[in-house]
Amino acid sequence: MIQLIFEIPEAVSLKDKRCIVKSLISKMKNRFHLSVAEVDLQDSLSFAQIGGALVSNSSVFGESVLNKALKMIENETALRIQDVKIHSEEY
Repeated sequence: MIQLIFEIPEAVSLKDKRCIVKSLISKMKNRFHLSVAEVDLQDSLSFAQIGGALVSNSSVFGESVLNKALKMIENETALRIQDVKIHSEEY
């Protein structure tokens, strides 16, 4: 599981913010095959919180995919990441 809180400095309206968040969610889904959704801060203009999950038979593989998704966000967007949590569980 990955959970991100980030600032969107270029958003001047909620419509701008939603466009940026939807684009990021789409990239994460398409590139890394994650289940991703905006989970909180929907009414905030400057901040967003998204969560993503991946099911795998290897926690090492799962965490590597989540870390690659984080690197993509850091390298390909102008978002300012405020908080990141990556967590895996085995059953």
